[in-house]
Amino acid sequence: MVKALPPLAWFRAFEAAARRLSFTAAAVEIGMTQSAVSQHVKSLETSLGVALFIRRARGLSLTDDGRKLLPQVETALETLTAAARSFETGPSENLLTVATSVSVAQWLIAPKLGDFTARYPDVRLRFLSTIWPDDFQTLRADVEIPFGSHKQFGKDAILLEPNGLVALKSPKLVGDFSELPLIEAVGTSGGWNAWSSTNVNARRPQFLVDSFGAALDLAVHGAGVALVSEVLGRHALETGQLMRAHDTVGPCHEGYYLRINTRAQTAVLFKDWLLGHIDSVDEAARQKRHSCT
Repeated sequence: MVKALPPLAWFRAFEAAARRLSFTAAAVEIGMTQSAVSQHVKSLETSLGVALFIRRARGLSLTDDGRKLLPQVETALETLTAAARSFETGPSENLLTVATSVSVAQWLIAPKLGDFTARYPDVRLRFLSTIWPDDFQTLRADVEIPFGSHKQFGKDAILLEPNGLVALKSPKLVGDFSELPLIEAVGTSGGWNAWSSTNVNARRPQFLVDSFGAALDLAVHGAGVALVSEVLGRHALETGQLMRAHDTVGPCHEGYYLRINTRAQTAVLFKDWLLGHIDSVDEAARQKRHSCT
């Protein structure tokens, strides 16, 4: 019986970590958390039955098996990329490429995307589930919305605000906050410990996921209280899928940054539309607060 091939994501994580010799740098490049990259590599090692890295406190180095595997994986990924591109059909005119995480596409862009297409019906959009380049200053798409620090993405990158960490839960989940299960997106922020340092006693999360989007999904289904980026959680708040579980807004030392190819008119249109949408939500929230006072 032929042994099943390991998932492509495992090879992608290995290839990035092997080039960067860092799980952290690889995670930023391919849009995963550090723990997810580490786990993917460990799973690949277990599947192949060999160690691919020597792990030291100062960083990673490839084993002989790792050095043997790397060029084969690089060639395979290049072949797959070329094969996918061969199926890109139709004119590129008015084709807008948006590179971002699934979380941003699902929770920030998709809920209002119908408004964009209604305004600009001739613009076609292509969404890429992000794989970031080694050079963070170089754009590889018309629009990019990565997660990280301002230092990584340059002075022209725009932080999407509000950028705090908020605790959200389903209205159907009842009980005292101190007793509800906690959901944490590992590697995306300081987590519950940083949030709790404000004025709430820290507790260990019950559920660990690798993205804010996954945390929101679990919270919507009533699994617990999710700690998520405020800008990402607002659609769920607007629609009543989630509510505030606590009034505290914790600090988030990283965030979602918007950057565009300014030479692409469609990218400028998308930037103005997205920022206008975020501003309109802020204004509506301010008016609601005033009406309650």
